Amino acid sequence: MSGASHLSNIRLQLPATSANLGPGFDAIGLAMGIYLTVEARQGSEFKLTATGWNVDVCGRLEGNLIVDTYLDVLKQSGRPAVPLEISLQNEIPLGMGCGSSAAALLAGVALANHFGEIGMDSAGIVREASRREGHPDNVAACWLGGFTASAQNQSEVLTATFTGNPSWRIMLVVPEAGLATSKARALLPESYAKADAIHNVQRTALLVAAFAQRRLDLLRTAMEDRLHQPYRQQACPLLAKLLPISGTHGIAGIALSGAGPSVLMILEKDASIQAVEAQVRAVAGPVEMMVTSISRGAHELSGGAAGEP
Repeated sequence: MSGASHLSNIRLQLPATSANLGPGFDAIGLAMGIYLTVEARQGSEFKLTATGWNVDVCGRLEGNLIVDTYLDVLKQSGRPAVPLEISLQNEIPLGMGCGSSAAALLAGVALANHFGEIGMDSAGIVREASRREGHPDNVAACWLGGFTASAQNQSEVLTATFTGNPSWRIMLVVPEAGLATSKARALLPESYAKADAIHNVQRTALLVAAFAQRRLDLLRTAMEDRLHQPYRQQACPLLAKLLPISGTHGIAGIALSGAGPSVLMILEKDASIQAVEAQVRAVAGPVEMMVTSISRGAHELSGGAAGEP
């Protein structure tokens, strides 16, 4: 996405992500086939239109995370603020643990890189968005796609990503009320028992192996967590209702999506979507359910892959 010479129009598609993924707190993310689509062109003044989820927030120029990030990156890089006409089609529910802020931050950084002709490579875009997000798990998964493990130090973000099995189906269960990430983080303790830390190290290692070897049979155990999910259940009651049905009706594994309150379920190949939906409604009542798959990550619809290393 670097090297734009004529400030050409750009159209980006950035996937929703589920971070933490059970035991992989602030380290693992999974890209889902639910997207924020951003189309932008140079204009005489800033204009913004939005469709899809949360248009009351996404359609506002004031306080818009994409626009604010775009302007701040340009200012930080000493580039002029090129006015944009932006059109958003948003499939990612805000405040639901689905990586909406990571997608918006990456969109803002990518637009600044394109229209400001900054010349950041893929790693630079991930690093800048991760710095703004505060942790790399959602950002890396959104940009690179698939199952992504990431770590951040003072100068760089290190990532490793693989697709898992693209045929695996994901069901995202979304409650009515959202949860701010800051509130979800405030629920966590300052320290943990040694046994809980060991529990999570074991299961995080198993989770990586399960995706690398495409072992659905490992997920029920591999997605268990003791570091964040137990402490967030009071604010994410949907999780407690759904965890007991893991391993039934073709549900291979269940975890809180990001910081919640949505819940992610990975389904076996032969699972009946209708049967799973019926079971979810039986234990959780009326909720929104979205069935999708693992995404390849961010890309430019008009041209080359945005997430290409």
